[in-house]
Amino acid sequence: MSKQHPIGIFDSGIGGLTVANAIFDLLPSEHLIYFGDTAHIPYGTKPASQIHQFSIDICRFLIEDQHCKAVVVACNTASAAALPQMREHWPDIPIIGMEPAVKPAVAATQSHKIGVLATAGTFGSERYDRLVQRFAKATEVFENPCIGLVEKIEAGLQDAPETQFLLQQILHPMLLEGVDTFVLGCTHYPLLHTQIQAVVGHDKHLIDPAPAVARQLQRRLQALDLLRIEAPNAPHQFYISKMDLAFAQTLKRHAKAPYTLSELAPSSVFSSLN
Repeated sequence: MSKQHPIGIFDSGIGGLTVANAIFDLLPSEHLIYFGDTAHIPYGTKPASQIHQFSIDICRFLIEDQHCKAVVVACNTASAAALPQMREHWPDIPIIGMEPAVKPAVAATQSHKIGVLATAGTFGSERYDRLVQRFAKATEVFENPCIGLVEKIEAGLQDAPETQFLLQQILHPMLLEGVDTFVLGCTHYPLLHTQIQAVVGHDKHLIDPAPAVARQLQRRLQALDLLRIEAPNAPHQFYISKMDLAFAQTLKRHAKAPYTLSELAPSSVFSSLN
C-alpha cells in the first residue's frame, strides 16, 4: 500500500460529508474517494442484514477497485451493522467506524442528562448498547430515532419550516427533561448544527464526532507510515449510486475542498445485483 493511494469514505448519502470535511481540515494532503449510496437511502430503517451486505460491497469497491489505503465508514448505522466483518475481510486495511459520542457527552453534561439523536438501526445495535452500559451508567439517556430527518436533509430541506417543526418535536421533550448535551449520532445531523442549536439554545452542548474520527484516521495512517506528504493534484472524487440533485446542491454548499461528482451504476458496486 502506497502513501499516494486515496482514502475511501462512504455513507448512505450526503451525511458523510461532515466527516469528509473534518478530514479535509486535518489532512489536507490526502485524496478522498467518497461513495454515497443514494440508491438505497435511508439505511436507518432497513434490516441490519441488508445494511451489512451493502457495506461489505461498498468496502470491496473502495479497497479492491479504487485501491484505497484506508476506509472511513461515515455512517453510524453501517458501522453498527458491519464494522467487525469489514475489518475481518480486510485485516491489513485501517477501517475507521462511527459510534454515537456517548462518552464525551457524559463528560460534558452538567445535568447528568444527555439526548442521543440517532437512527433506529443504531439504537437497536449491540454496539450502541455497550456504549451506554459502559459510559452512561450514572447518566440519564434520552433517545430519539429522528424519523424522517435524514430524508429532509437529503432533500435539501435544512431550512424548511417542516424541518424546523420536526426538530422541535424531537428536541423539546428532551429539553423539558433537563437535557443539556445532545449527541449528533448520525453523520447527517451536523448539517443541521445551526438549526438544532437555535432550538436548544446556545447554552446547550452539541457533540459532533467527526473531528474525533478524523484524528483517529490520522493516528492509524501515521502508525502505518501511510500519511501523504504532498497535496493531491486532482479534486476529490464523489460517487453516488443514484444521481440526486439535492445531493449535488448540498455538496456544493458545504464541501470544503474541490471535488468531482459522478453517478455509478449500482451493479458496478453491489454484488447482489450482478
